[in-house]
Amino acid sequence: MPNLAQMTGSLHIHNFYIGKLKTKQEQLFGTDPELAMLLDNVAAVLSEHAVVLSDDIAEMECDDT
Repeated sequence: MPNLAQMTGSLHIHNFYIGKLKTKQEQLFGTDPELAMLLDNVAAVLSEHAVVLSDDIAEMECDDT
């Protein structure tokens, strides 16, 4: 199982790419709506993973106290 630092790093990476995807989606919405929707779906999946990571991190932090 990954340690707390690895999980926190992974969460930051998820959030970074979610932001990148959402920015690109907004840029493409007028010119390529299908690709914009695909990027939105990818961002949604990453967001779900980020929520799970956040929950796991919170649980690990509670266990450490």
